[in-house]
Amino acid sequence: MKSQASELPVGKAQPRRKTSRLAPLIALIILLTIPLYYPALRDSSKKLYETTSPRLEDLEDPITQTSHVEEAPPTEKPCSIDCHDDDDDKASVDTPVVVRQPAPVMKKNDKGRRKRKKSGKGQREDEKVQAMMRGRSSHRGKIRSRLFDEDECDLFSGEWVPDPDGPYYTNETCSAIQEHQNCLKFGRPDLEFLKWRWKPDECELPLFDPQQFLELVTGHSLAFVGDSVARNHMQSLICLLSRVTNPVDMSEPGDQNKRYEYREHDFNITMFWSPYLVRTSKTDPNDERRPYELFLDEPDPHWTSQVALFDYVIISAGHWFFRPTYFSLHGRRMGCLYCPEPEVTHLTSYFSYRRAFRTAFQAINDAGFGGVAFLRTYAPSHFEGAAWDKGGDCARTRPYRRSEVALEDYSLEMYLIQLEELRIAQKAGRRSGGKFKLFDATVAMLLRPDGHPSRYGHWPVINNTMANDCVHWCLPGPIDAWNDFLLQLFKTQLE
Repeated sequence: MKSQASELPVGKAQPRRKTSRLAPLIALIILLTIPLYYPALRDSSKKLYETTSPRLEDLEDPITQTSHVEEAPPTEKPCSIDCHDDDDDKASVDTPVVVRQPAPVMKKNDKGRRKRKKSGKGQREDEKVQAMMRGRSSHRGKIRSRLFDEDECDLFSGEWVPDPDGPYYTNETCSAIQEHQNCLKFGRPDLEFLKWRWKPDECELPLFDPQQFLELVTGHSLAFVGDSVARNHMQSLICLLSRVTNPVDMSEPGDQNKRYEYREHDFNITMFWSPYLVRTSKTDPNDERRPYELFLDEPDPHWTSQVALFDYVIISAGHWFFRPTYFSLHGRRMGCLYCPEPEVTHLTSYFSYRRAFRTAFQAINDAGFGGVAFLRTYAPSHFEGAAWDKGGDCARTRPYRRSEVALEDYSLEMYLIQLEELRIAQKAGRRSGGKFKLFDATVAMLLRPDGHPSRYGHWPVINNTMANDCVHWCLPGPIDAWNDFLLQLFKTQLE
């Protein structure tokens, strides 16, 4: 007896069921009707379009073509003007964002919620996000490998190891420490955060030798370009050099820009205050709280007009790009971040961040800069438990191990934008004679949630609650390792 399956002809198409000719028309009517009854779906599509960065029409490096992702950062209340430290004596925090913490504070009911397994659409979306972040992390490794010469050791891949001899200066031996980073003065009780040093995986990183540094830079000049974290770095360098000598402060009182001269070594350090790197203006000259206008294709002449005079430039920027801002390109407003006008295209901070670095690097090449420009990469903040303006804090007392935390979310995306733009600048610099080098502080500082001032950047004020500072770094503190990096980077250029 033949089976039923054997009765079916092999390789012969089976006749299709007849369907009504009205079916396509009915499907089209349903498709056109959905947005009328489900406006939320229509709005979400509009939002996706508005938060996606327009394609860059100028030259792209091939490695950026498939990697650029415009995922909006957290949309919590952006930081007001009070959150950055325009005044040297103001204890404050210059960040508007709340990070999804890698090791969050566990609340009472969190354990139960985390044990419940996600299912359906929510689980699929999580899997998509995780896959995307894995892809971005993989891209990070590929692009970093292109930024090093074959014979260079990767100083920036490693761990923090105990250093019982630290620190190498104190708040009493260095007068360059700003009040809101003077954690020892304001009574920070734990001192273990001072007892760590950075150890690369494949080579040694000697501790900063001030005498050797000054010998190497004799007759040279160094400029820091960026925001208050750049100034934080410069002050760490001055403190480490104070073990040998102190500079002459040539700065104007109250000026955000600084200049220091080490006359016996014919060496000078300048700080250019330029938190957006590009030309900016206030939308209301009389109201500091109003958003800034960023002219993303126009370099900031304040520093770019002088950059060719320096032998070394360390350029950095980050936290200010999450503040409310308007974006202008080619002489007209292109969009905004956190602005109230519904008719203005709402873009993400990634859009302005990429454009600002592209413009800044191009300006360095166009200026005929003949020295070495270092990109100091983004240093993540470490707010935990709540938003920066809702009591979020950084109260940890030990570094993370690499296995305990991962670079993710907006911090990863900002970091990758910097690497991609540095790669483009390096290629352009080969034609113009400029050198661009990577100064990768991101991963090392991701591992140091214990190094921020938190509440120890000021004395307690009765009936006045101030935001905890989880953006800047205590001095002395982990940021001193940046100058261990800097000395080695200089040695590779000068020796």
